Amino acid sequence: MAFAITQTCCADASCVSVCPVNCIHPTPDEPDFAHTDMLYVDPDTCIDCGACADACPVDAIFPAAALTGPLRAYADINAEYYAGRDVLASAGPNFHPWAPPSFTRVLPSDFAPLDVAVVGSGPAGMYAVEDLLLHTNARVTLIDRLPLPGGLIRYGVAPDHPSTKKIGETFARFHDHPRLRLRLGVAAGPELAGRHDAVIYAVGATEARRLGVPGEDLPGSIPAATVVGWYNGHPDVAAVDLSAERVVVVGAGNVALDIARILTADPDSLAGTSIAPAALERLRSSKVREVVLLARRGPETAAYTRPELLALAARGDLVVDAHDSRIAAAIDNAAAGEKAALLRGVPRERVDWPAPPPDGVRRVVLRFHSAPVAFRGDTEVRGVAVSGGVEIPAGRVVRAAGFRGAPVPGLPFDEDTGTVPNVAGRVTPGTYVAGWIKRGPTGGIGANKTCARETVGTLLEDAVAGRLPSRRKGLASKLPGRA
Repeated sequence: MAFAITQTCCADASCVSVCPVNCIHPTPDEPDFAHTDMLYVDPDTCIDCGACADACPVDAIFPAAALTGPLRAYADINAEYYAGRDVLASAGPNFHPWAPPSFTRVLPSDFAPLDVAVVGSGPAGMYAVEDLLLHTNARVTLIDRLPLPGGLIRYGVAPDHPSTKKIGETFARFHDHPRLRLRLGVAAGPELAGRHDAVIYAVGATEARRLGVPGEDLPGSIPAATVVGWYNGHPDVAAVDLSAERVVVVGAGNVALDIARILTADPDSLAGTSIAPAALERLRSSKVREVVLLARRGPETAAYTRPELLALAARGDLVVDAHDSRIAAAIDNAAAGEKAALLRGVPRERVDWPAPPPDGVRRVVLRFHSAPVAFRGDTEVRGVAVSGGVEIPAGRVVRAAGFRGAPVPGLPFDEDTGTVPNVAGRVTPGTYVAGWIKRGPTGGIGANKTCARETVGTLLEDAVAGRLPSRRKGLASKLPGRA
C-alpha cells in the first residue's frame, strides 16, 4: 500500500531526505522542483514504510488507500505525475541508485562563532535560522517589526488550512534555542550592520502589484494583502467592508481562491480556526453572496494550483462562467491530471451580469479569459469592465494579481523586479537576502528552504574567505582568514 501526498504539501522536501527508496519527486536537485504544485510519491516504488509521513511538517502524507472524500483524488494525482515519466532505474528489488555524496560546505575546525542578524520571522527567515543553528555555531538575533512571529505563516495562510499553518510549530521550536535572541516589535535599522558579522534580510514581498487600469485606486478597490491580513488578524490592517452583494477578485492564483473561499464560507465552519475573532463576527453579518474570480488565462493554464482548486470545488458552490467556447473545449478535452480536467464536474452557466447574484446561496464564479480594462465608479467602485466589452457590477474589488517587494532602507533595489539585486543571496559581503525579496514572489513555503540554504552557504563562504567586513572591535582576529 503506497503513501500519497495531499493538498497541504509545503514542498520543503523534508520527506525527500528520509525516503529510503527515493520515490518522492521532484527532488531539490531536479528542474521541476519549486515549479510543480506539490511533491509526489511514486506508488510503484513506495515500500509503505511511512518515513515520509513522520517527517512531513504539515501532515500532508497518508496511506493512499485510507484517503476519503476530496482527498481520495490525491492517490491518482500522485500516480499521474509518474505516468509516461522516466524514473531512476532500480538497482535492486526495492532501492533506487543514489547520487554520490556531495559536501557543499567545508568549515575549518577552528571556525569562530558568527553573530548573524536575520530580519523577518516568516518561512525564509526561519529556514535561514534553522540552517544557522543546526549546522553552524553561530549566534542568531531574529528580528521582526510585528509583535508576534510567523510572517507569512501567521498572516498569509488561510485560517481554514490549519495543517499548512502547522509548519509554524516546526519553526517555533527555534525561538527558545540557547543561541537565538528573539526581538519582536522592532524595526530593523542601519545599526544592525555595526552590531553583527552579517545580516540576512528575509522581509518578503509586501506590496501589491499594480494592474495599471483606470479607476484602480477608487475607494472599494482593495489589495489582496489587506483582505488576507484582515481575516488573519494582522495588527496593521483595518476591518474590511462586506456590505456588497458581489465582490470581484482580479486574479485566479491561490491567494485569490483563498479569499473567495473565506468570503463565501459558512462562518460556523470557520469557528475554532485561527481566523481573527473580529473577522469572524463580520463574516456572520456579511452581505456577500457572490465572489467572481477573474482569470486572464484559460482553465488549462490558470494560476491556481490543483490542490487549491480541489479544495474550492469540493464545497459544491463553484460555477464556471461559460461565456467563451474555448472554456468548454479546454475542460472537455483535457487529459486526466491536467488542471482543466478538474473542472469537469463543476456546473457551467452563462452568467447574466447585470442581474444581482442569486438569492439564498453563496457562490464563487470562475470567469476565464477575462482581464480587467477599468474599474467603474465615481466616488467608489461600482463595477469592473473586462475584456470582451462586459461590465460586471460589484461593490468591492480585490486586486489579487500578485505581490512585489518594497525597497529596504540602505540596500539597492530593482524597481522592475521588485527585488534586492544579489548573487546567490549576497548583496555585498556581510549583507544578504533570502526569500521573495531575493528571488521575487515565486514558489510556496517550502521553496524558501533551498533559497535560504543557498544564502547561508554564500554567507559562510564569505566568512571562511575573510570577506566579511570588521563590524566590531577585535572581530578581524576572530574570523578565519583574517590577520
